[in-house]
Formats: sequence, structure tokens, C-alpha cells
Amino acid sequence: MIDEIHVENVALIREADLVPGAGLTVLTGETGAGKTALLSALKLLMGERADSSAVREGSEGALVEGRLFAGPHDEEGFVVTRRLGADGRSRARIDGGLASVRELSERVSPLIDLCGQHEHQRLLDPASHVGMVDAWAGTGVADALKAYREALARAAEAARELARVEEASRTQGSRLEEARFALERIDEVDPKPGEYEELEERLPRAEHAEALASCANDASEALSGEGGTLDALNSAIAGLSRMGSVDAKLADFTEELTSAAIIIEDAASDLRRYRDSVDYDPAELAAAQERFSAFKGLLRQWGPRMEDVFVRRAEAAELLSLVDDAEVRVRRAREALEAAEAVLDEAARALTKRRNAAAPRFCREVGKQMARLEMGRAELVWESRELPRERWTAQGPCACELLYRSGAGLTPRPLRRIASGGELSRVMLAAKVVLGEADAVDTLVFDEVDAGVGGATARSLAQVLADLARTHQVIVVTHLAQVAVQGSVHYVVRRDDSEDVPETRLLRVEGPERIAEVARLLSGDATEESLAHAKQMLAEAGQL
Repeated sequence: MIDEIHVENVALIREADLVPGAGLTVLTGETGAGKTALLSALKLLMGERADSSAVREGSEGALVEGRLFAGPHDEEGFVVTRRLGADGRSRARIDGGLASVRELSERVSPLIDLCGQHEHQRLLDPASHVGMVDAWAGTGVADALKAYREALARAAEAARELARVEEASRTQGSRLEEARFALERIDEVDPKPGEYEELEERLPRAEHAEALASCANDASEALSGEGGTLDALNSAIAGLSRMGSVDAKLADFTEELTSAAIIIEDAASDLRRYRDSVDYDPAELAAAQERFSAFKGLLRQWGPRMEDVFVRRAEAAELLSLVDDAEVRVRRAREALEAAEAVLDEAARALTKRRNAAAPRFCREVGKQMARLEMGRAELVWESRELPRERWTAQGPCACELLYRSGAGLTPRPLRRIASGGELSRVMLAAKVVLGEADAVDTLVFDEVDAGVGGATARSLAQVLADLARTHQVIVVTHLAQVAVQGSVHYVVRRDDSEDVPETRLLRVEGPERIAEVARLLSGDATEESLAHAKQMLAEAGQL
């Protein structure tokens, strides 16, 4: 939903702010006042590519900022900014951070439908038709679609496994010899997980065992042997202890040196235990060196890590197993694929059946809304064509499309071939009313929905837009008073030609100003009679 839009220097707009309501917001104004400039600004915010022609003449650049909410559960919203320089260079930001135009489009476009502007009309894309029907149909089709997609994924995995097994079964020559050599060489060494790392840590101690034991023994003797550190320290402690009765400070030194003596004695004891723990076995050392060398040989061929060696062994064993049991493995893989395809086929039929049951009902409901819009006997027709298996997608096993038939007995045609933008907008309006809260798009913007409409059709159109505004944020550019009075928020677009460069201004109107604008829409002027009529219409619509 759009919370607010700020526009600077786009087309004839110098500066404008649009704060649409949560329901129906109407924009009115004289022809040529610049209402389409606001739509141009909105397209920039949606990530449409633009050139310098969109920048107001005499300006260095255009700016469009917007605050939007991504659905009813988004409490904080996000802010998007689009700058367009007079040189045609464009910059975008999302919540203050730099973004590409593509990222801007991906973030904003799914939230807004521009109805009547073909370049943004989702109704023209057949891929969106299935989504509308599925959303309207609810859990029945959703569950079938989920089961179909899961079955499609399993079938794809089974097909990949069959291709892998078949490719491996055809493997021969050098690849097989390399696999056999790797398996035999690695199994000959038979490395265990963690063994190399443990040996790498232990071997240096084993190789220097004699030197380590000798070093520990020498240190222990230097500390606690005859004439060693402890003897000298104990002699000093005895002397200080004798004289401590004369000067208390010497008694303090006695305590410190006694503590040091205890530490040195403990260290000497630990060194003797370390010396005794050193185990020097020439035969064991030779065996460890030989095994470490074997590990190094494996690493040179299939390293640099032992994990790589284990992976290579697993790959070699798998390849040889596939070749040795090729016939059995291929048969099992084919059987698995056939089983997966059978499940997929069943899921595809179930999905198609549910869609084909729901879609005509959806078309009938849309037809009822189209009848309210005085579209004669026009209707939507659901077309579902089965696709070859290789063309099945995550969307389904059929090519589905909503076709448009303008009258009974006429050939249904794709919606993109409808010539009238207003007619297309009314079809979209009818479809959106039927979708209601199931529609994933929060904001709908209608530009040409009232083209060629008047009289009873105008009243019906206004009521349908009001119905739609109960479930969506709706922004409509209109010339009809019947539509204008239904809006909870009303903006007037006015053009000021007093300057060298004309300027479009956007004004929110309420009270007497809104009555005057509705009167203008009714009669082209604010006469006493038209003002009274306008006031009555607003009162009946609950907007006074």
C-alpha cells in the first residue's frame, strides 16, 4: 500500500505530494492539466526505465520518493527514492541504501497494478491468469498445486539420477582405470578419519624423544640436583630466617623465597614425570614415519586435504559399483523414474481438474461484475491446453489463459488484443472485485477506466470501484462526478500557465472546494444548480 508519494520536477510538476487513503482516492482535473504526470512519477517509483524527457524543462533532475507497506502485516514499511538527471542518468535507493532500478522494480512493482497502462498491465500476461484463478479458488487448488510441484521435483530428481547412472554405465577406458587405481591405492593405505592429523601432531615428539627426555632431565637436575637451584635457594632462606628476628623486612623475603622454592620443587617433579613418560621405541617410530609418508603420497595425488582423499575414494567406489552393477542400477533408476512420473501424472490430472472446475466459476463471477459495468454480453472464457510432458512447468501441465469474448457467438480472443484501454481497465476492475482479499496486489491505479462511460454505466462504475476499495487501496484518475464523490480522499490536478514553463499542481480538496470540483465535473462550471447537485451526491455517498 502507498502511504505517501513526493514528486519534484517530473514533466510539468514542480513539486507535489500525494497521500492516498486506504480505500478509494480520486484524482480529477481539466484535460491537459497533467494528471498523467503523476502516473509517470509512479512508474519511475516502480522501476520503469526513463529518459531525460521525463525531467521538467529547465530542471537539473527529477525526484520521486515514496513510503510503502508490503501487505497488512508490514508495520514499518519502507522508503524508496528514484532520481533522474537531466542527462538521463538514474539513481535509486531503498531505505537509504543504494539499489539498482531492477531491485526497485522487484520491490515495488508486485505491490501495485497500473490498470489501463498496457506496459504495466498484468492482465495482458497470460501467466498471471493462472495465479488469479488459483488465488480465487483457495485451498482446493492450492493443495493440488503443492502436490503437483512436489511430484514434479521428485520426477526431475529421478530423471537426473537415471541420467547419472546411465552415463556411469557407459564409462570405460581411462576413467575406469583411474577409478580402480585410486580405490586400490587408497585402500592399500586404509586411512582412518582423523588419523593423519593425530599422526602429524604426534610424530615430531616421537622423532625427538631422546632429546626431549634429556632436556627434561637436565632441567630437573639444574633445579633440584646436588648444588642446584633449590640448594642455593634453601641456603638463602635459612640465612634470612636467622636474621628475620633482627629486621622484620628480611622475614618478608623469607616468605617470598619459600613460596618460590615450593614452585621450583613442583616444577622439578613435573619435569621428572615428563622425562619418565617419554617412550622411545625405534621400531614404532619407523612404522609411524612410514605411515606418515604413505599419507603424504595420497595427499600429493588427491589432496590437498585428507577430506579430498576420502571424497575421491567414495567417487571411485561409486563409479566402479555403477559399472559393475550397471544393468541392475539402470533398471532400478528407470523403475524409480516411471513411478515418479506416474505420481506426477496423477497430480497433474488432479490439478487440471480442479482448475478447470474453478476457472469457469471465476469467469462467471467476473462476468457479473462486467455486466454491472454495462459491458453488454461480454465475458471471460477459460482456455486450458495440455502441454507435452517436456514443457510442463512449476505452474502446471497446461497452457492456461483467460480469453475475452465481447458478445455471444463471437470468437474468444486474448485480452492483449482488446483495443480499448478503458475496456481492458474495466475487465481488470471486475476481476479485482471478484478476487477481493485473495488478491496479492494491495494497490490498484486506474487511469482509463471511465473512458467512454456515462449515464447509468457511470453510476455502476462508481459503485464497483467503491466495492473494490473495501479490499484494496484504489487510486483512480476520473472525469466522472459519479466516481469522484465515492472517494474518501479527493485531489484536484490544476495547471498554471502564468509562468514561462506551465506548472501542474496537486491540491487536496475538502468541503466547499470539493463540492465546487464535483459541480465542475457535472456541468463544466460551478452554477448554483450544479453546486446543489454536487452537494447532494456527496451527501448520498457519505462524503459530507
